[in-house]
Amino acid sequence: RFPFLLVDRVIEYNPGVSAVAIKNVTINDNFFPGHFPERPIMPGVLMVEVKTSPFSIAMAQVGGLVMLQPEVGGNKASFFFAGIDKVRFRKPVIAGDTLVMRMTLVKLQKRFGIAKMEGKAYVGTDVVCEGEFLMAMGQES
Repeated sequence: RFPFLLVDRVIEYNPGVSAVAIKNVTINDNFFPGHFPERPIMPGVLMVEVKTSPFSIAMAQVGGLVMLQPEVGGNKASFFFAGIDKVRFRKPVIAGDTLVMRMTLVKLQKRFGIAKMEGKAYVGTDVVCEGEFLMAMGQES
């Protein structure tokens, strides 16, 4: 839900394996007035989501689509972003860009409810961000 949802549409889904989604980046997005007013760039932290971010963001949300599916042992319970490694920001993402994010399940430890995923974000054919993500399943209440 707004303002936490930064995925506009899922365009590809391979159950329990991968998901591809898009975010249409517009000048009306609430982060542009402060980052940077003279040269609006989508903050990298919003592309990958870290615990210090006030948002539950884009690539982690796409990973959650894979994590919450029955093929991975998921359900309607929540998932948590547990770690991130090897993240690289290759190019800036600006207003007018369509950010295409692909998250792929690399390793799953069903017993512990933990998954390692690889993520890449593209604008056109250019990789703008990539990294490894660790996701953990939450408990149903």
